[in-house]
Amino acid sequence: MSGIKDIAAAAGVSVSTVSNVLNNKPNVGAVTRSQVLKLCQEMNYVSKAASGKYQSGRNRTILFNFSDFDRCFYLKVIEGINDYAGDNGYDLLTCTTRTCEKYLHNGLTDGCIILDSRMGNDIIRRAARNGYPLVLLDRILPDSNIKSLVVNNYEVMTELMEGLVKRGYRNFAFVGGPEYLGDTRERFQAYTDVLTTHGLSHLKENYFSGDYQEGNGYQALTILLLGGKLPEILVCANDNMAAGVIRALEERGYRVPEDVAVTGFDNSERSEALGLTTVAVPNYERGYLAARTLIENINGKNNFEPQRISASVRWRKTVEDDHFSKII
Repeated sequence: MSGIKDIAAAAGVSVSTVSNVLNNKPNVGAVTRSQVLKLCQEMNYVSKAASGKYQSGRNRTILFNFSDFDRCFYLKVIEGINDYAGDNGYDLLTCTTRTCEKYLHNGLTDGCIILDSRMGNDIIRRAARNGYPLVLLDRILPDSNIKSLVVNNYEVMTELMEGLVKRGYRNFAFVGGPEYLGDTRERFQAYTDVLTTHGLSHLKENYFSGDYQEGNGYQALTILLLGGKLPEILVCANDNMAAGVIRALEERGYRVPEDVAVTGFDNSERSEALGLTTVAVPNYERGYLAARTLIENINGKNNFEPQRISASVRWRKTVEDDHFSKII
């Protein structure tokens, strides 16, 4: 484990400068501050005070890393994490990726729950190699000290698609999230597999890649209209994009679901107000379970097998119960 003198020598600055950075003093330039913090992470520096707290088990702080693009989405997850952590004598520190990396080591926090695709796998693996426990909610990394706890996207999207085909829908479009995300890939795979099983075609022009923002759903519907032909139903990879699709349809005088049906994913508070058919992810429960798993691993349980969480379909008014009767 490196000391403060080692950090100073590697950075080419004085020991007092490193001390000022670690104590968040304002008299250090941004470039130097960034360099020192990066070296502390790379060299696994832990202050003597923090190291003593960790070794004695008195630090008792866990970290939650989340994206800042849609903070409302994370509230239930945070509530679940905080309830379990608080009940078991742990404090909770939350941050976004821009500020998270410097806290990912023993002494500052005891472990971290990550739900932000922008946190790079290399950073996660480096922290894990140093014996730092992590729980991932957005990907699977089969490495030591890493527990993956992810939604069973494929299974529940299959359930949704089978229900739509059973109700008589035959002409589909898909509005997805970023293609590099496992969630998007699994949801789209289930979508195409069900279409193939029932002998239904998937048209390339009916696939849109977005970023889970409402504006992407609005844009997807606008592009479909420029092509001159709307599908019977748009399957959206989250509720935000579904809301954008609905807004674009209603602004142009289309009725949902009579003219075009829409589905989402997440079961956000807004989805209930819209009457949106969607997939309910148990966010409070997965936050609670993530905190429990992390703290158990901090205490030596070493449970690092990937685990999938079940979700369920919520059928609401943006999908017709018997669309089949309209097309025969």
